[in-house]
Amino acid sequence: MSREGWLNIAVLLALVAVPGWALVADEPFTITLATRAVILALAAAGLNIALGVGGLVSLGHAVFFGLGGYAMGILAFHAQSYAPMEFFGVSVPGTKAMPVIWLVALVVSGLAAFFIGLLALRTSGVYFIMITLAFGQMFYFFSISWAAYGGEDGVSIYVRNGFPGLNTLVPIQFYGLCLVVLLAVLALTAALMRSPFGLALNAARQAPERVRAVGLDPVRLRLAAFTLSGAVTGLAGALFADLNRFVSPSMFSWQLSGEFIVFIILGGTARLFGPVIGAAIFVLMEHWLGQLSEYWHIWFGLLLLAVTLWGQGGVIGLLTGRAKAHD
Repeated sequence: MSREGWLNIAVLLALVAVPGWALVADEPFTITLATRAVILALAAAGLNIALGVGGLVSLGHAVFFGLGGYAMGILAFHAQSYAPMEFFGVSVPGTKAMPVIWLVALVVSGLAAFFIGLLALRTSGVYFIMITLAFGQMFYFFSISWAAYGGEDGVSIYVRNGFPGLNTLVPIQFYGLCLVVLLAVLALTAALMRSPFGLALNAARQAPERVRAVGLDPVRLRLAAFTLSGAVTGLAGALFADLNRFVSPSMFSWQLSGEFIVFIILGGTARLFGPVIGAAIFVLMEHWLGQLSEYWHIWFGLLLLAVTLWGQGGVIGLLTGRAKAHD
């Protein structure tokens, strides 16, 4: 097994061992911190499908994160107020069932990713980045003015949504649920990377003209990857909103999109566990250094600078000594 494989196993063990220790030591805050890291890693893993494999640098992925969050917030808001939603004269009740909320989040964010990708993929490079950023800002300002769901103040949910067979209010159970979702997405990503679709997508990133020459359409390949990426990020948004029991326009902010990109670069672009390591480092530094200074981002920036300059392939490349061809 390669050194990266052993490192991935070590990360998996840490994802189980740290919350396990926190449970024994009666440290529920550590479990909540780990849950935050896992959910942010899930969002970055979604972006990694588009960025790491497809080479699509999106500054608008917070759109899908926010849509997933608002899907949860709106459905749970109507469930707790017992007031159904009205869609073109049809009354739709709210729900607090996580499987239903996840399905809605996946569909809504996936559809949004499809239509945004349909327009944005007509361009490339910096123009693609700017179009995704523009969509992000559009959704951000729309949510601020959406008075029906709190506008700038957002929506609070009093009780976390439920999952059959689990008490999601127990931190370790909610953490386990989020971890299973993350591992499922990582398994999907690993299978996708090895599949004919993943190989064709990788080829479309490196040599689109040659891909066209063999009869494949690079734009369709990228659009499929962008749609899948957006749906996964939307699922992370629904879980993040459930973790905080709160959703607000900040979930659409372009700064959040930038953080997802930073997680991937820090951990290792196109690495399976790159987003997980990047998100974990970010959450740890946010917690520990944030207690010492409100300017902790300076130290995080210095770490990112060092890894970018000297750690080819992110932290994983630094630890395993192997770099990806397109880092």
